[in-house]
Amino acid sequence: MKKILEQTFAALAIALLVACVDNSTESASAPSNAAQPNIVQLDAYKSPTCQCCGRWVNYIGSNGFEATTHHPADLNGIKRKLGIAQQYQSCHTGVSKEGYIFEGHIPAKIMQRFLADKPKDALGLAVPGMPVGSPGMEMGDRYDDYDVLLLKKDGSSEVYERIRHKG
Repeated sequence: MKKILEQTFAALAIALLVACVDNSTESASAPSNAAQPNIVQLDAYKSPTCQCCGRWVNYIGSNGFEATTHHPADLNGIKRKLGIAQQYQSCHTGVSKEGYIFEGHIPAKIMQRFLADKPKDALGLAVPGMPVGSPGMEMGDRYDDYDVLLLKKDGSSEVYERIRHKG
């Protein structure tokens, strides 16, 4: 009986160790969705210390995307190189394998709709700043209204979708 208890305890201890691995810290990429069809690959550029960016990467990883995270020394230089004007910038930048830009805390369903029906001459989408309640910027029951902007290759933008919270 003692031997069975020791074996059971050892198995339980191993299971607890595996379960207690801290998955809350950000990894190099979001959870793998590679076996699932229609998973969109993104490169995500962000500061290594920004927690809201990490939450956004995890969020999109659970919503049809797989992001490889990069921590460039000059994040603003990456944004300039990609053609994201300062007024459209946020704290992180996602780039699809096709080269479309997803700047800031954009909801995954809006990104998916954009990629399914790409507007002509589009650079990508942006949510400037860091609106409270947007993906990765959750703060309880607080929500800011905000616009998702369509960025165009000529440097202009227009509202792609308005996010409004009743409350």
